[in-house]
Amino acid sequence: MQVKIDIGFEQLIILAKKLPAVQWAKLKLEVDQSRVKTKKLASIEDFLLAAPTFSKKQLEQIEKNRNAINQWRKV
Repeated sequence: MQVKIDIGFEQLIILAKKLPAVQWAKLKLEVDQSRVKTKKLASIEDFLLAAPTFSKKQLEQIEKNRNAINQWRKV
C-alpha cells in the first residue's frame, strides 16, 4: 500500500530539522550521493554532445578503407 503526501518545501525543511542526528546524517548522505550522480551524468552527456562528428566525406572514406581492408583479408 502506498500513500502519497504533498508536502511544501517549508514543511519539508521543518520536518528535516526535527530529525535525530543519525537520521539527518543518512538523509544528507543520500541527497549528496544523488547530486553527485546527477552531475556526473550531466557532464558525460555534455561531453558527448559537444564531441566532434565525422563529415559525410570522412564517413565515405572510412567505408572505402573498410572495404579495402576486407578485400585484403580475403586474398
